[in-house]
Amino acid sequence: MEATFEHFTGRKCRSPVVRSTGSESSNQPVLEKVGSVAYKLELPQELSMEPVEILEWEIKRLKRSRIPHVKVPWNSRRGPEFTWEHEDSFKKKYPHLFKNQASSSTTTS
Repeated sequence: MEATFEHFTGRKCRSPVVRSTGSESSNQPVLEKVGSVAYKLELPQELSMEPVEILEWEIKRLKRSRIPHVKVPWNSRRGPEFTWEHEDSFKKKYPHLFKNQASSSTTTS
């Protein structure tokens, strides 16, 4: 059984997956080794994405937990993409997107 990014994080992976059987070589430079058979690769510029703004806020309820999420459009050369991200981790990585924005959360279960 193969463990996926979504399995560990609960989020869909936005990065392309590069698999190798060992017989073929990858054209992407290896940035670091992150496991016994896993590597962090440098991706081509056309695959990089940047968040544009925060479109919506939503609070997911799971039993006694409340998890704030934000809907984010990504600037991608492949066309528009939207994802729901955990607000706290996204705020740490992109604090500039949260300045002068009032949270207008909606609640879902």
